[in-house]
Amino acid sequence: MTSPDPTPGALPPILAPAGDPARPTQLHGILLLLLAIFMFTLMDATGKHLSSLYHPVQVIWVRFVINLTIVAAILAPRLRSTLTTRRPVVQVFRGVTQLASGLLFFSSLQFIGLAEATAIMDINPVLITLGAALFLGESIGIRRILGILAALCGAMIVIRPGAGVFHPAAILALIAAGTYAAGALLTRTARSDSTATSVLWSALVGSVLTSLAVPFFWQPIAAQDLWAFLLLGGFGTVAQALLIRAFALAEAAAIAPFGYTGLIWAGLWGWLFWGNLPDLWTLAGALIIVGAGLYVWMREARAMNRAV
Repeated sequence: MTSPDPTPGALPPILAPAGDPARPTQLHGILLLLLAIFMFTLMDATGKHLSSLYHPVQVIWVRFVINLTIVAAILAPRLRSTLTTRRPVVQVFRGVTQLASGLLFFSSLQFIGLAEATAIMDINPVLITLGAALFLGESIGIRRILGILAALCGAMIVIRPGAGVFHPAAILALIAAGTYAAGALLTRTARSDSTATSVLWSALVGSVLTSLAVPFFWQPIAAQDLWAFLLLGGFGTVAQALLIRAFALAEAAAIAPFGYTGLIWAGLWGWLFWGNLPDLWTLAGALIIVGAGLYVWMREARAMNRAV
């Protein structure tokens, strides 16, 4: 994604204007989404750790403030022009949906495991695909539908409704899936703005809204926890930029199934950091999810080759 001969003063490629997606960019969008999901799960694992020590409102406030600080520092020479948007209302609502997703998800992590919360939230690719067809006019062929349904079945195997996963807090993760899907569709709608503009607006809206609420939940941050807050903001910033770029390069329906890979990473982090080993059902569901994602990716690769 890097240019061998960058123009002096140009934005980094990840912050460059998105433009209209062409079909050959589908695979690029998939790769960026996979990397974004990886970074998001690292952020989620950090957020789970911090949410056991601090109120989720304070955790999410730090995430957005650090995000805004990093983005503003990078874009300082052109901050005013970057803030200019063709879709201000869309950008505000994008920021609200992303704030809601983070707050709801981090709140659920206080009561249920990272893998379980991620699995519940992993219904969002289905919501994204359906929303893209209903509101954005994107086509969803039978093969995409089968891939998405297979991935959803894999997620259901992991969740196993009725097996004790559905703590009341799971409803928070479920709502977070809906707000995440809405944010993804709004990201697609706002693709006429540059990635830098979308990242900046997300950070700004989240910072302003959480700053209004955080005084009611504030507690002093211990020095030994500063590293975790810094990582939280860093992971969130990079992941958000990658996510926006992915949805600018590819159709929402084409890349939606790959959001399920977050379940694999969440299970790994749960094992590494909290000693929660995935059981056989979780592993079986994960294999189905990965297989479904690879199937859709192969279909996209063949379609791209035929188009060239």
